[in-house]
Amino acid sequence: MNIIIAGDGKVGATLTRQLTGEGYDVTVIDSKLQRLEDSVERYDVISVQGNCASMEVLRQAGVESADLLIAATGADEINLLCCTTAHSMNPKLHTIARIRNPEYTEQIFKMRDLFGLSMLINPENQAATEIDRLLKYPGFLRRDTFAKGRTEIVELRVDAKSKLCNVKLADLRSIVKCKVLVCAVLRGGTSITPGGDFTLREGDRLFITALSENLTTLLKNLGILTRQVRRVMLCGGGRVSYYLADMLNRHGISVKLMEKNETRCRELSALLPEVTVILGDGTDHAVLDSEGLAKTDALVSLTGMDELNMIMSLYGQSQGVPQVITKLGRMENHTIIDALALGSVVCPKELCCNNIVRYVRAMQNQTGAAVSVHRIAHGQVEAVEFLVDDTTLHCNTLLKDIRLKDNVLVVSITHGPKTEIPGGDASFDVGDTIVVVTSGQGTLRQLNDIFA
Repeated sequence: MNIIIAGDGKVGATLTRQLTGEGYDVTVIDSKLQRLEDSVERYDVISVQGNCASMEVLRQAGVESADLLIAATGADEINLLCCTTAHSMNPKLHTIARIRNPEYTEQIFKMRDLFGLSMLINPENQAATEIDRLLKYPGFLRRDTFAKGRTEIVELRVDAKSKLCNVKLADLRSIVKCKVLVCAVLRGGTSITPGGDFTLREGDRLFITALSENLTTLLKNLGILTRQVRRVMLCGGGRVSYYLADMLNRHGISVKLMEKNETRCRELSALLPEVTVILGDGTDHAVLDSEGLAKTDALVSLTGMDELNMIMSLYGQSQGVPQVITKLGRMENHTIIDALALGSVVCPKELCCNNIVRYVRAMQNQTGAAVSVHRIAHGQVEAVEFLVDDTTLHCNTLLKDIRLKDNVLVVSITHGPKTEIPGGDASFDVGDTIVVVTSGQGTLRQLNDIFA
């Protein structure tokens, strides 16, 4: 499959890494030569320098024979023009545009056929939605949802006081008192697929598959407080803050939004009349304290600077804020990030890239394609959701009698309204939904790829 990525910024570079890693032919367009040289040096790609909305540049990039174009420049208008122009040159082309401005969202969705758009992505809106979900269950560092919300893979950290510290996985059921499956453990930056004899240690990060209805039971029996979040402080007045404040306000949650730019404060006050907008610097501890940081239920650091977000989150943790969430634009140095008490970490570019990768895989495999794809454990593990169809092998065969590829685990099966964490006596049939976790090197493009 031939893919063109227009815009070699954070999102574009992440997409280039993921898609070339899966064996796709990628051409990158950008106006800045240095960015292109970096991509060519790191990955097996073709580069074209120029304006991606220009017909001549698109022609040089091979748009007339391409299968997909992803427009991810920093300007919404250029992304739209790029997709519209490319689609006019190749009507069979699939196009994905990154649209970040809230003012455009509704009209572009209604006019997507006119613009020739196959899919819209908004990293900031996706990040706000993810943070909103995390605030509903304060004990989890991360939540990934499958099977229309019935199954989740949640992330927990084992600290010295945790009930899970020094516990064998075989004894886990007696502690959490509900059926769960630990599908991966991140220890020292390395992902492990654990067996029943695996003993959990302080500092481990667990990725646990559980039915959504059991999440509260899981947290309660681990001794993790699940009190409802009522007061949230947001530091930074960017697009993620706008989307998140609007969501929380509609849920009846009290929001204080802190921004140091006076002009932006006035804009946000007009857009969000029911949100308390404060002119102040979130990195100033005195300002945070005077605005009631100690009494807030959650602190979310959302400036455009990763370093500032880390400083604010560390201070919030030191002041005993029950839940801290940190937005990071870059996640490359996992060793440093894991060593810091940053609470839940959300990366907008990774969220939107995962959605695009799922779309790309679905394009290549119309039959048996992944319904959703989530990368966990620093991208070392993938959780993939598939729909069982009449081409799927081993229907109505017990799992214990099926030979799966190495490092592949079936963690959830949904039969109609019923979802289960399967044991060896479980089976699947046409119409069921299966969630599998893999830590292998190969890519699962369709469900039959899991079988040995």
